[in-house]
Amino acid sequence: MKMGMELEAARSVVDEKLLFVKVHMPWDMLCTYAEVLHIKMPIQPNDLCTTSSPFNFLSCITKHFYPSEDLIAKETEYFTAPFEKDRLEYFYVKDRDLFFTPSMRSRMAYYILSRAPYEVRGNIKKFGVTKLLDGGVYKAAYPLHDCRFNVRSKEDECPNERYLLYNEWAHPKSFYKMQPLDLIRKYYGEKIGIYFAWLGFYTAMLALAAIVGLGCFIYGYTTQETSTWSKEVCDPLIGGNIVMCPQCDKECTYWRLNSTCESSKVSIKLCIFDNYGTLVFAVFMAIWVTVFLEFWKRYQAELEYEWDTVEFLEQEEQPRPEYEAKCNHERINPVTRAKEKVPYTACGRCIRVSLGIGTVLFWIVLILASVVAIIVYRLAVFFSFSTRLQSDLKELEPFKEYVTAQMATSVTASVISFVVIMVLNILYERVAIWITDFELPRTKTDYENSLTLKMFLFQFVNYYSSCFYIAFAKGKVVGYPGQPVYLLGKYRNEECDPGGCLIELTTQLTVIMGGKAIWNNIQEVLLWMKNLIFRYCTRVGSEKVIPRWEQDYQLQPIGKLGLFYEYLEMVIQFGFVTLFVASFPLAPVLALVNNLFEIRVDAWKIITQFRRMVPEKAQDIGAWQPILQGVAILAVASNAMIIAFTSDMIPRLVYYWSFSVYPYGDHSSHTMQGYINNTLSVFDIQDFSNKSQPLQTPYWFNNSTTCRYRDFRYPPGHHRQYEYSIYYWHVIAAKMAFIIVVEHIVYLTKFVLSYVIPDVPYTVREQIKREKYLSQVILHETNLKLVTKRLKPMYSIHVLITLINMN
Repeated sequence: MKMGMELEAARSVVDEKLLFVKVHMPWDMLCTYAEVLHIKMPIQPNDLCTTSSPFNFLSCITKHFYPSEDLIAKETEYFTAPFEKDRLEYFYVKDRDLFFTPSMRSRMAYYILSRAPYEVRGNIKKFGVTKLLDGGVYKAAYPLHDCRFNVRSKEDECPNERYLLYNEWAHPKSFYKMQPLDLIRKYYGEKIGIYFAWLGFYTAMLALAAIVGLGCFIYGYTTQETSTWSKEVCDPLIGGNIVMCPQCDKECTYWRLNSTCESSKVSIKLCIFDNYGTLVFAVFMAIWVTVFLEFWKRYQAELEYEWDTVEFLEQEEQPRPEYEAKCNHERINPVTRAKEKVPYTACGRCIRVSLGIGTVLFWIVLILASVVAIIVYRLAVFFSFSTRLQSDLKELEPFKEYVTAQMATSVTASVISFVVIMVLNILYERVAIWITDFELPRTKTDYENSLTLKMFLFQFVNYYSSCFYIAFAKGKVVGYPGQPVYLLGKYRNEECDPGGCLIELTTQLTVIMGGKAIWNNIQEVLLWMKNLIFRYCTRVGSEKVIPRWEQDYQLQPIGKLGLFYEYLEMVIQFGFVTLFVASFPLAPVLALVNNLFEIRVDAWKIITQFRRMVPEKAQDIGAWQPILQGVAILAVASNAMIIAFTSDMIPRLVYYWSFSVYPYGDHSSHTMQGYINNTLSVFDIQDFSNKSQPLQTPYWFNNSTTCRYRDFRYPPGHHRQYEYSIYYWHVIAAKMAFIIVVEHIVYLTKFVLSYVIPDVPYTVREQIKREKYLSQVILHETNLKLVTKRLKPMYSIHVLITLINMN
C-alpha cells in the first residue's frame, strides 16, 4: 500500500480461517511501472502492406482448420515503442481500462509484490511475496482467471478469453485446428505463447519426417522376404548345416544357425530396419533437422516482432529478488565505473561455480556406474538362464531356449534401465535446483539457462547412455571363442543377438520412449484426480456462490519452473528422434502421435487444472535453442556410426561390390549369395580353453571338429590363425570412408541451407526499421521541436539585452 497498490480483503466462503487479499493497481501506478519495465505499447496502426500468400486460393479449405474468426477476432497490428509516462499523448490510447492488457497488469503487480519490503532487522531487509509464501504467511499468490473455462461469463465487460481458449484450443473437438497463438500470448504472456508456438511448429515438421519414416518401414517390411541373406539363414541346407560356437562359457553349447530363424525370426526382423531405405532416411533426417531449426528461427523472428520482444533482453531483464536480497558486497561496475551491490566476490563466485560443476560430474559418474551395473545384470541373468537350461540339451535345437533367454534378458534389462532412469531423474532434479540456487544467478533468464544446461546434461547421459552402449560398445570387443574378453575379470563380454545389435537398440528405444510417454500420461491422470478430489472435499452448498478467486485457489499451483519440464520432455524426445533414427525409422511417427495429444493435453491442463500463471516475457526458447543445435550436429555423426558399426549394411555392400562377382560376369552378375558363409569365421573346438569349453554337446554335433562365429578372422591352420583377415580391414576402411563422406556431405548441406535461409524474413526486417523510425520521429523529434520552441524566446531576449548594452 505504501508503494501505491490498493488492497481489499475478503473472507473465504468455504473456510472461515482463510482470508483472500485482492490487489489492484491504479492507472497512475500502471503507467509508472510500464515505464520501469520498458513495456512496449502501440503508437499507431501498422501501415505497411502485407504480401499475400500464394496459397490464398486454398483459403476456402484451410479456414476450417483455424479457430473461428467470429469468436477469436484477428488482432490489429500496431507499431510499438517503449512506454514513457510523460509522453502519453503520443501513444495509441482508446480506452484507459483496455490500454494495458490483464497479462501486463499481472506482470507489473508481481514485479512490485516480489520486491516490496515487509521487515527490517538491523542490516537485514526482508522483502518479496516469495519469502512470505515460503514462510507460510501466504498460502498462494496468483492472477485470476477471467471466467470459468466451460461457462461463458454473463457479465458484458468480461472478456471470456479462458472460455474461448478452452473451446477453440483445449477441447478435444478442436484437435484438428491450428492454435490461437495471439490469444494464448495475450492471456498467458509471451513465455507460454512461445512454448506452444515451438511445440506446434515442431509437430508440423514431424509430419514430414513421419511420412518418410513410415515409407522406409513399409519398404523394409515388403522386401523382407526377398532378402538373400535372411533366406540363407533360414535355409535348412545352408543355415541348417552351419554349426555355431557357444556364446557363453561352459553352460552354453553348440547351435545351428537356422534355429534363430525358426525360434525368433531375428534375421527376418532385421531386414525391416536394416535396409538401404534406412540409409536414405538417416541422410534425410540429417537434412530435415537443419531445415527445422532454420525455419524455426525465421518463425521465431516473426513472433519476436509481433509480440514486441525484439529488444527484450537488452531493456527489460531485471535482477531476481533472491539475488537482490543477498547483495552485501560492493564492486566497481566495469561499464559505469560506479559502485554497485553484488552478492559475492569474484572468489566466492568461482567457489560456487566449481562446487556446482563438481556435483554435476559426480552425478554423471553415478549414471555411468548404473549403466555398468545393468550390463553386469545382463551378463549374470543370461548366465543364470544358461545354467537352468542345461537339462534341455537333449532337445533337437537347444539354442531356441537360449535365444528366448537372450531376448528376455534384453527386455528386462531395458525395463530396469527405464526404472533406474526415472528414479535418478527425481533425485537429480532436487540436486540441480539446489546447485542453481547456490550459484545465485542474477536474472531469471540466467537462472533458467543454468538449470537447463545442468538438467539436460544429466538427462542426456541418463536417457541415452544405455542406447550409446548398445549401439557402439556391445559386441564390439568380445574376442573369439578360444580367447574371449571378460568384464571385471569374471563375466564374458556381451555379444550381440544373432540378428545383430540393431534389433536390441530398437527394443531399448521402444521401451524408453514408450515407457516415458506412458509415465507422463499417468502423471496427467493423477493430477486430474487430485484436482477432482480436492474440489469434492471443499465443495459447499448450492446456496453459496464461490467467488472467482476462491475457485482458482482450488486449482493446482504451477511449479516454480513453469514450462521447464515440458521443454525438457520434448527436447529429450527430439534426441530420440534424431540421434538414433537410423535404427528406428518409426520414431518420428511415434513422436508425431504423442505430440498431437501433448499439445491438447498441455492446453487442457493449464486452462482447466492450473491456476493462471504470472505472465512473463520471453524473446525465444532460451537455452533450448543451442541445445537443439548441438543435438542436430551430434545426430549426423551418431546415425552415420550406427549405419557403419551397428548395422550390417557396409559389410553387405563391400561383399556385393568386391567379393560377389562371378567369373566373366558383367554388372548384373553381382549377387548376395554366399554372404552369410563369408561373414562367419571358423574355429577349431580343440582350441577351447578349460574355462570356455562347453560341458555338454548335443547329439547331432557328431564328430564335427569346427564351429563358426561372427567375425572376420583367418581360419585355424593359417599362419596367422584367428587374426583379423584382409576382408576385415576392407570393411573397416569402407566404414570409415562412409562416415567421412556422409558427414562431410551432410555438414556441407547444413552449412549451405543455414546460409541460404535467412534467420529474419525480409518483411520483418522492414517492419522493424519502420517501427524504429516512427519511434524516433514521434517520441524524440517531436520532443526536440518543443525544446526548440522554448529556446527561441530566450534567444530573442538575449539578443535584445545585447543590443541595449551595445548602445
